[in-house]
Amino acid sequence: MLIDNTTSKVKDLLAVTLSPSDKLSVMTGLFSIYAFDDLKDELNKLKSARLLFSQFKGFGNIDNAISPFGSLLGGEYETKFRNQLNQKSIAKEFAQWLDQKAKVKLVSQPGAVGKHIIANEGRELTAIDGAQFNGSGMGLVESTGFDMITKIPAPQSEDLLSYFNMVWNAKGQVVNAKDEFLTQLNQLTQDQSPHFIYFITLYNLFKDFIGELQEENIINTRTGFKDKVIWNKLYKFQRDGVLGAIDKLNKYNGCIIADSVGLGKTFEALAVIKYFELRNDKVLVLCPKKLRDNWLVYTQNDKRNLLADDRFNYDVLNHTDMSRHKGYSGTINLETLNWGNYDLVVIDESHNFRNNNPKKEGKNRYQRLLDDIIKGGAKTKVLMLSATPVNNRLNDMKNQVAFITEANDSALNEYGINSIEATLRKAQTHFNVWAKQPPEERTAQDLLDTINFDYFKLLDIYTIARSRKHIEKYYGTADIGKFPTRLLPKNVKSDIDLNGEFPPLKEVNDTIRRLSLACYSPMKYVRVEKQAEYARRYDQKVKGGSSTFKQVDREESLIHLMRINLLKRMESSIHAFHLTSGKLLGQVTSILNQIEHFNENLAPKITSELTEEFVAPPIEEIYDFELENPELAPYMVGKKTKVRLQDMDLIRYAQDLDADKAFLEMIVDEANRITAVKDAKLKALKDTIVEKVNSPINGQNKKVIIFTAFADTAEYLYKDIANWADNEFSIKSAIITGQKTDTTLKDPQGKRVTADLNSMLTHFSPRSKEREKIFPEYKQEIDILIATDCISEGQNLQDCDFLVNYDIHWNPVRIIQRFGRIDRLGSVNDKIQLVNFWPNMELDEYINLEARVSGRMVLLDISATGEENVIDQTASEMNDLDYRRKQLEQLQNQVVDLEEISGGVSITDLTLNDFRMDLSDFMKNHLDLLEQSPTGLYAPIKIDSTQNELKDIADDLIPGVVFCLKDKTGNVQVEDSYALSPYYLVYVSDEEQVVYSFTQAKHMLDLLKKFSALQNENSLDEANDLFNQNTENNTEMAHYQTLLKVAVEDIAGKSEEKGAASLFSRGGTTLTSSSTQQVNDFEVVSYVVVL
Repeated sequence: MLIDNTTSKVKDLLAVTLSPSDKLSVMTGLFSIYAFDDLKDELNKLKSARLLFSQFKGFGNIDNAISPFGSLLGGEYETKFRNQLNQKSIAKEFAQWLDQKAKVKLVSQPGAVGKHIIANEGRELTAIDGAQFNGSGMGLVESTGFDMITKIPAPQSEDLLSYFNMVWNAKGQVVNAKDEFLTQLNQLTQDQSPHFIYFITLYNLFKDFIGELQEENIINTRTGFKDKVIWNKLYKFQRDGVLGAIDKLNKYNGCIIADSVGLGKTFEALAVIKYFELRNDKVLVLCPKKLRDNWLVYTQNDKRNLLADDRFNYDVLNHTDMSRHKGYSGTINLETLNWGNYDLVVIDESHNFRNNNPKKEGKNRYQRLLDDIIKGGAKTKVLMLSATPVNNRLNDMKNQVAFITEANDSALNEYGINSIEATLRKAQTHFNVWAKQPPEERTAQDLLDTINFDYFKLLDIYTIARSRKHIEKYYGTADIGKFPTRLLPKNVKSDIDLNGEFPPLKEVNDTIRRLSLACYSPMKYVRVEKQAEYARRYDQKVKGGSSTFKQVDREESLIHLMRINLLKRMESSIHAFHLTSGKLLGQVTSILNQIEHFNENLAPKITSELTEEFVAPPIEEIYDFELENPELAPYMVGKKTKVRLQDMDLIRYAQDLDADKAFLEMIVDEANRITAVKDAKLKALKDTIVEKVNSPINGQNKKVIIFTAFADTAEYLYKDIANWADNEFSIKSAIITGQKTDTTLKDPQGKRVTADLNSMLTHFSPRSKEREKIFPEYKQEIDILIATDCISEGQNLQDCDFLVNYDIHWNPVRIIQRFGRIDRLGSVNDKIQLVNFWPNMELDEYINLEARVSGRMVLLDISATGEENVIDQTASEMNDLDYRRKQLEQLQNQVVDLEEISGGVSITDLTLNDFRMDLSDFMKNHLDLLEQSPTGLYAPIKIDSTQNELKDIADDLIPGVVFCLKDKTGNVQVEDSYALSPYYLVYVSDEEQVVYSFTQAKHMLDLLKKFSALQNENSLDEANDLFNQNTENNTEMAHYQTLLKVAVEDIAGKSEEKGAASLFSRGGTTLTSSSTQQVNDFEVVSYVVVL
């Protein structure tokens, strides 16, 4: 009799024929615990059973399991059973039944047996031919193939039983396999740890990358790379970064390492350089001039080169050399250098190449680097280092990525990113919308939700970014030594003048605002009939000629900057302010003298007729190179932009200059009276130093760094403090500015030390700079360092534990970078202190002052080289004073990380590289385990803020489940560039709310990583007990089935939104009749239950 498994089913037939004390024999290739579950009442009554696994899977059955027993969780149509989430309890019952009732054997040679038999020896012998013991064989679900299943009555059934017995008793080819089978079953019955669930989830998400992930694949170990000094100096997280970078350089031709301040990017880059040097690649390092020596030292035969044994052999050029065509940079002759011959270019502080503003003629630095070095000659890989994360312009990445892609916009086509520019532009649009929201709604999470996923993918392809928090959270600090604890900042508000004679800052500011600063804007005074002529000569076409940047506007911006500069110098020190206002007074006086000379001696000779006398020709007829001609000087005013005096309204010009002169004379006179003795701020600084020296915060550490934005202030402080500190406390001081280094330190012979910047820093931070290897003869150290921002990037000064901002830099990023000099990994200090000096007024007053002085704060982004960048003139007003207040309040109340400062979002939130490296590491020893693991495994964890691993995130955790699901149908409509498709992570709360949607995969992987660190047996057992109690040992799973539905609805809902949106876009719709997804379209890969 034929059984079609629709009108008559195998399971019904067995249910009727199996009786107590029967003996059952099953020969099958596939077995499902859900088939057992359906018949368990009958099976439990049997006297005994024999299971013979034939390894014959049948036709049309796709079973990817590596095990000879196949997957015990059934085939592709049994998802509906698996999604009941009760596989553990069923597996336990089955294991018990096996133990009591069954024997198990295995045909060791696949293909030796090609039959499926179920024979039951009861009152009479019945047999079924052709049915496997799984869902489709029993008729529980539809079948993938057309197996012919027949019921064989006695006596013909005797033949089938004899065949079964013949195979069962075959010696050699058929082996006892009960233990092996129970081991496989054990994977389903045992409790899993969150640690294993993390890796099984990663394995599913990233297994297609597996080949690429192996460290051995990334690094060809035969080169001896791992024996190099540099590799052995790196911490685990740095090695991961290096492997990731090498992988990206080989695969995508470029990489941006954007680890945050103080994590040792230079060393990571050196390791990458060594790797490529070992392959005989020619390497060029491009760095800011002030960091040149830092890089050069590793290539030199120099005591300070701690990596001398690695024999580094790269070239070093300054960023600014990109604008030069001849001359020397160190020993390199720029004229004869073969620019196109480099295989790898490393660009340090690469954010300095954010802008690509066209020059009037010739190439700017950016184009030169792109055309001559990267595109020219050999195929060049590009490694960029930058700690400044994607700031408020996500678009900043565009020009940096163009180095890697050689400006090919569709370089990432095969990775689902059709246009890099469009991706970045779209992300920027999302960011702008987000930035306009009220501050309380502007959460980073909200931004991550709205940004297009291809932006993440782009960052994921090109960047490696870890923040300090990230390292502490995910790598732990056992092997790397901890970060020091940041004490709350001290805020010092001081007056200007001890005697109170100098007018308060607000009044000075009012005076600054009254200054017309006419000396900086001669164009404003050009007579009406001459204006068109000057516009033609000086206005600049920008944005490919689509708009014009007027010289008048440029001068207006310059005046704003000068006013800000005056206020900032006033805040910095009375001395710097005095110098600047004196200089300004000099300029104004000199122009007034020139006008007077012109009116008396030259103007009378200027007539419309040609005469023998020399006169300045019309402005459009003067070539650029003639503008500096001394013969023309008496006829012209202006620095870069020259204006003929005869074309100006001299009466108005002279009046404005006279007014400025009067104000400036008054200011200069008042500032002149305040000597160092009367300087209240200087006294406050000395008090701070005295307190630090007398009661250090770490042991006997007396070190102090004092940062100021202005070299003039630094020199003024050094002049006063150096001898005082030496006489009072016998401690040595040093000054480092862009122009000068000096110190009171003496060498062992008692002579004054004259040293370059790097040696000076070595004496200041002898442990971090390993001084004993370089200057073993020195015992004394420098304890007070006064410096400008020329050392605020790229230096490790972690011996110091006390940093003073003598003035508050307009850009908070600077302040964080300064602090990064001492706030570093593995610091010898337990605690570090930040001290900020502020003007003596309330924060709001101070902010209004800033806002007023900057009027309409025209965004002139003065990049590192001082080339002004023409930014949109319609830049919004400083509407974000609120925002500025928040930044400054934050600086007063806590020490912040770059990632947190601007309400921006850190690049660390956006890449997945770390997880891949984690997996790669785990797979070295556990690949088999991962390959053989069934789906649907889970682990419970209990929210407990007393546990170290969870204390950072306990507040973020809500009881519920983090699911990892796989879309079986391929019908989910998400962005083409969603990086994890067909896998989706969703976190659903017990209240049936989505906590994190699948677009926040990164966040959930972070959580899973955190859970994986839970190793405490007791707390894991406690979580398991609680879960078993709640679900009656995994049998009552209805609540979790509901949460699974919510997770699927979240994915399906987003998918439908995408499909519906496509109805209204070009290129046709992606909605199909099968677009809506059901729970059973998804397979549960793994899940973590949060209790």
